[in-house]
Amino acid sequence: MMKQTILRRDFIRTTTIAGIGAAVLNNLPRSFGRSVLQNEMRVGIIGLDTSHSVAFTKSLNTPGKAAELQGFKVVAAYPKGSNDIESSVKRIPGYIEDVKKLGVEIVGSEEELLKKVDVVLLETNDGRPHLEQALKVIKAKKPFFIDKPVAASLSDVISIYESAKRNNVPIFSSSSLRYMESVQDVVKGKAGAVLGADTFSPATLEKTHPDLFWYGIHGVEILFSVMGTGCSEVRRVHTNNTDIVIGTWKDGRVGTFRGTRTGTHDYGGTAYGEKGNITLGPFKGYDNLLVQILEFFKTGKAPVVPEETLEIYAFMEAADESKRKSGATVSIESVIQKATKR
Repeated sequence: MMKQTILRRDFIRTTTIAGIGAAVLNNLPRSFGRSVLQNEMRVGIIGLDTSHSVAFTKSLNTPGKAAELQGFKVVAAYPKGSNDIESSVKRIPGYIEDVKKLGVEIVGSEEELLKKVDVVLLETNDGRPHLEQALKVIKAKKPFFIDKPVAASLSDVISIYESAKRNNVPIFSSSSLRYMESVQDVVKGKAGAVLGADTFSPATLEKTHPDLFWYGIHGVEILFSVMGTGCSEVRRVHTNNTDIVIGTWKDGRVGTFRGTRTGTHDYGGTAYGEKGNITLGPFKGYDNLLVQILEFFKTGKAPVVPEETLEIYAFMEAADESKRKSGATVSIESVIQKATKR
């Protein structure tokens, strides 16, 4: 236990949620990329309690699919998702039938699935079992995409990435909102240097998860996509219908996220750049993200580096801490330190 505690402290002290991705890539087997390119890769899905599972399967298993989706097929799925989140549980029977019609074998355990596939989409909508599920995938040495939320606590998020690093297993997570065309225009420099940003998305709450982990992650991911890493502190205004989270970056820039629970279910924002402002949105579907996932499976290189994903979850945890402290400012570093002591 003492050795494990020291390892976790060293992980944060020496990396401050940085450098994990490089270690994974440096130790990736040289043959991995070639095997992906030469053969159709067998994709396995863990969790049929989210629409993402069906959407990804339709895109990969439908004849005549786009060239950038060639070479991959979903061959097996383990349907188990949440035990007690009704919105997740009730979806599973219908989604089982949907993917079976697309040629997917339904298996009885994660272990059985891992024997049949080359890469994994970890799609369970409930973040609480993700650590246990991810550890099985990592033990099997399967590269995997882990859908939102990465986990139901910052501590578990850190543990998942730490384990992937130690075992040299490629891991990638992202909201599909990162790959809206307008967001990528900003990433590619169309607005010049980004001076600040305001983003928004629905932020429905689920009592089993930190507030923004469940759905607000989408708008927060847009914010970090255009602002980049380097947020130092967070404060939050909370009402029954709305959350406003204000992040201050180390270079003095300010980015805000508005989470909504009434009105139109929509995603977007504004990036303020040296060359002009860009409106972020609209969201057009999952295929842009799927293309990124498949490229990740080919190369083992995540398009979103681990330190950015970890900072996103630290941002959301800091927002929860600010809420608990009636809107007080909370540092990113403080929530990271707290998460590593659990």
